[in-house]
Amino acid sequence: MSRLYDSMEPRVMDDDMLKLAVVEQGPQEEAGQLAKQEGILFKDVLSLQLDFQNILRIDNLWQFENLQKLQLNNNIIERIEGLENLTHLIWLDLSFNNIETIEGLDTLVNLEDLSLFSNRISRIDSLDALVKLQVLSLGNNQISNVMNLIYLRKFKCLRTLSLAGNPITEAEEYKMFIHAYLPDLVYLDFRRIDEQVKELAKMKHQFSIDELKHRENVMQLRVEEEQAKREMLEEHKLAFIEHLNGSFLFDSMYAEDTEGNKLSYLPGVNELLEVYKDKFVIICLNIFEYGLKQQEKRKTELGTFNECVLEAIQENQEQGKLKIAKFEEKHLLSLIAIREENDLPNIEKKIVECSEDINELFNVLMTLEMQLVEQLEETINMFERNIIDLVGIFVENVQGLMAQCRDLENHHHEKLLEISINTLEKILKGELDEDLPDSVRALFVDKDTIVNAVGASHDIHLLKIDNREDELVTGINTWCTHLVDKIHRDEIMRNRKRVKEINQYIDHMQSELDNLEFGDIID
Repeated sequence: MSRLYDSMEPRVMDDDMLKLAVVEQGPQEEAGQLAKQEGILFKDVLSLQLDFQNILRIDNLWQFENLQKLQLNNNIIERIEGLENLTHLIWLDLSFNNIETIEGLDTLVNLEDLSLFSNRISRIDSLDALVKLQVLSLGNNQISNVMNLIYLRKFKCLRTLSLAGNPITEAEEYKMFIHAYLPDLVYLDFRRIDEQVKELAKMKHQFSIDELKHRENVMQLRVEEEQAKREMLEEHKLAFIEHLNGSFLFDSMYAEDTEGNKLSYLPGVNELLEVYKDKFVIICLNIFEYGLKQQEKRKTELGTFNECVLEAIQENQEQGKLKIAKFEEKHLLSLIAIREENDLPNIEKKIVECSEDINELFNVLMTLEMQLVEQLEETINMFERNIIDLVGIFVENVQGLMAQCRDLENHHHEKLLEISINTLEKILKGELDEDLPDSVRALFVDKDTIVNAVGASHDIHLLKIDNREDELVTGINTWCTHLVDKIHRDEIMRNRKRVKEINQYIDHMQSELDNLEFGDIID
């Protein structure tokens, strides 16, 4: 049973409502009062309670990016929406609303507990992304088709299901059906499932379940095969040689070539095409295999580079930690000595010495950072030269192989033109024995017409080859440029972050010394 509209006006989820809820539900002790004064960042909120607010529409939750628990029960919500950014959500309560359709949950991949109790839902679907779902409450809705429950078999973690109050529960075989088809359930409608009853249900529906499992296995196999194909295609795209491991490029040349397809009816052209295709596909396969090998070389080069950078940074950090540890040991003793000193000139002298030690540490840490910058700059430049060389060699060799494709096309064009002109001469003399389709005979009006038809086919083929070559060359050059630019940007950001860390640490140590100088000593 869903909620009726209250006499009060439907409310909007605006910033004021959200801020009030966050503050009221926050800690009440001193830390909570401080949070009220300084404000609480929505991104830091883990749990949010918005029940009994007369909310009509879910909105403005995008800032709660780390939210794990959300209560929206007992409102008048009509659609599940506005939850896209809540990818860390584990627990969601939308019970006692006016929801008719399950939707808007595609990004909630970490959701474990979902309550849609007492709404207007008539069909269970659109939960596919909830692979971690353990608890599902759908009681007091309008679900009437028992076969719809088979959909829940895909949720391997589901252990608790509530459907009480739906028309489906009035069926005589309701519980036995669920016990048989959802064997991993532990609780149904708030009661633990008896194992003996579960076994009886399994035996009763054994034949149907076996058939279902077979269909599921076939479907799963298809899904896995399609997934493997997609992953393989992505790998090929990373190597810039997708669809070159077969006749795709050759077939695409004829896909839009109307004249070329007509000319294939000419005597001897089919045999010519078969030889052409075989040789063309061999070159494509050579490009494909070469591309995979070059991709492995680029991966190795990038992996070696990343290892060198990481090793250099870690070694530099270790040196810095040793310098800081040595400084802090001495600095602590100096502070103790200052606090125990009673003679003001000696105190001032020791404070100056401490300040000089801090400055010396700053210089040491900055020197280490400059050394690292120079070391990484040399490593990055070497990598840049190597990767550009690898890309350049790859492009050069691919262009050579693509030139071979063009040579094959030119040779085929010459042969096709020769056959076409010979056929024209036979037609004009009435010596052609073969029966050609009318659309093909229409090309053989005169020499210019047939030459233009063969030429148009040739132009289409060359354009396809040129476009594929341009796509490959542009793709890998763009990748190389973006990679090198990103490496340089990352190093600049790393350096800025490290310099900031050093300055913050030094400022902290100096501030500690200054406070000692003007606080503890004077007191």
